[in-house]
Amino acid sequence: MGWFSPSSSKFNWSLLSDENLLQDLVKLSFSEKVLIFKHSTRCSISTMSKNRLESIGEDSKIKNCFLLDILNYREISSKIESDFKVIHESPQVLIIQNGECIYNASHNEINWDRIP
Repeated sequence: MGWFSPSSSKFNWSLLSDENLLQDLVKLSFSEKVLIFKHSTRCSISTMSKNRLESIGEDSKIKNCFLLDILNYREISSKIESDFKVIHESPQVLIIQNGECIYNASHNEINWDRIP
């Protein structure tokens, strides 16, 4: 069992696995906020942060939540860093609205109470 084992949570992640989807979620951000969670499947702190986000279940205040496995999709992580001018960290949460990153946090700062 790895760090990225299936969760029993009712949290609804969409996997961010190609650059076309990244472009689509940027377009979506003009009508609704989008959350991107950059997750390292080898890191226990990343798993803890992911679990903290999932603990809210189906009641998250942001409905469009994307999970990026940075070990398998490093090029997408690099594109996010470049496009949104946010230094790469892992774990990291970014909130995208109107095509821009309006919030980002990493490690123990990842908490629903702080996410706008």
